[in-house]
Amino acid sequence: MVLSQNFSDQRLKLEMRNKTFIVIGLFLLLGFKSDQGFRDEQLTYPRVKAAFDTFEVDAKTKLLLAGINLDRFDLYLRAFKKEGMLEVWAKNRQTSMYTLVEAYPFCSNVGALGPKRQQGDNQIPEGFYNISLFNPNSSYHLSMQVSYPNKSDSLLSPHSDLGGQIFIHGGCLTIGCIPITDEKISELYVLSVLAKDNGQMDIPVHIFPNRMNYSNYKALLQSTDDRLLHVFWTNLRPVYQHFEVTGEILGIRINHQGRYLFN
Repeated sequence: MVLSQNFSDQRLKLEMRNKTFIVIGLFLLLGFKSDQGFRDEQLTYPRVKAAFDTFEVDAKTKLLLAGINLDRFDLYLRAFKKEGMLEVWAKNRQTSMYTLVEAYPFCSNVGALGPKRQQGDNQIPEGFYNISLFNPNSSYHLSMQVSYPNKSDSLLSPHSDLGGQIFIHGGCLTIGCIPITDEKISELYVLSVLAKDNGQMDIPVHIFPNRMNYSNYKALLQSTDDRLLHVFWTNLRPVYQHFEVTGEILGIRINHQGRYLFN
């Protein structure tokens, strides 16, 4: 009886194993393959591989010195057009307060203070965006696309062609992008790939006309009589103020008039 039971158990295991082989075979036949991590996928590109070889240790060291858990963190990018500065902030995912990790100067700047409203105006956008694309084969070494135009841009612009293709990239040329040199974009690209590979869905990119403390904000309003610009800049300022005080990003949404609302 015992031998009969053991034989039945072995036959059942064999049948289950055969069924498993059949299932695996079907997946292979249908072209199934396991998910590849974002980092691994990016490392198939030579420029990204070179960036990781050169800057991964430095990037991770900067995160560790800021008290960041390398396995579970979020990035936040904050740019100031007048100052020509791109800041990189990070936080542990279980917390809400960000810590400054690095700041990269723009290699060159273009346009005036004020939002981008049409194709060919040579303006760097202003407003609240995300990284929407990683480009490992950029004409400017490496680049990450900013999600301009957003809903606010589309509603507030009187033009039908708002343009696009706004990137943070290498090199020093710009007609509306943010260039930070090949070296700096390599490090930022590594940081951003690590964040996305570890689960960050969206990397926020907030672009301000300048640092919007009281004196700068007052000077900004005095720099133009354009009331629409006054309203637009006043709408941006709460995000800057809240972050300066708390180190936290406000929740942002856009109403049917193109105005930013916060929670």
